[in-house]
Amino acid sequence: MKLCDSSQVRYNTGIHSTTFLPIQRTMSTPEPPVSRSRANTGERRQEILHTLASLLERPQSEKITTALLASHLKVSEAALYRHFASKAKMYEGLIEFIEQTLFTRINRIAVELPSGLAQVEATLTLLLAFSEKNPGMTRVLTGEVLHHENERLLVRIAQLCERLEASLRQSLRLAVTHGEISSDRAITVQANLLMNIVIGRWHQFSSSQFQRRPLEHWELSWTLLKSLVRI
Repeated sequence: MKLCDSSQVRYNTGIHSTTFLPIQRTMSTPEPPVSRSRANTGERRQEILHTLASLLERPQSEKITTALLASHLKVSEAALYRHFASKAKMYEGLIEFIEQTLFTRINRIAVELPSGLAQVEATLTLLLAFSEKNPGMTRVLTGEVLHHENERLLVRIAQLCERLEASLRQSLRLAVTHGEISSDRAITVQANLLMNIVIGRWHQFSSSQFQRRPLEHWELSWTLLKSLVRI
């Protein structure tokens, strides 16, 4: 299993379809030299996170412990702690991946789509597509696997959701400016409603053992939601 950043997902917007591609370095911007030991450390950290995310895709499996993780990696627990001070730090690594992936794409949406409603649709689609392609990450986003870990992890997920909701508010305000929405009086409520729908689909995906896809019937759902936010 590898972490998917949803960079190849195509988002259907009201204006056009946009495929977000990975940023490529050009010949004029060479990779900075990295020592072999640092490269090995980075690769090992990524391998640990990949394995943790893979284990999270099995909701009915035993509780994920450092011992279980070490056994899947065929290393000692001490080897894990050379790269992460605790299991909570491993989850922080997954949250950092989620944050970087989502907000990199959201920033591109803001640049590439002039329509506020198109930005909202693309952002919602991104959040649902990321979940669908990364089932294990969905359990992190819902906080399901964090309740028995360090409390700061739940706080960080709450802050992440607040930032996502703020992005939706910004796009809705742009929609008001462009006359796509009649009034900005309910923007805060609308953004909260949209974010709750996303979170609800994340929870449904996880609680159904990943059978109810987040993007299931999404095109029709967005048509209904769009009529609400335009009121």
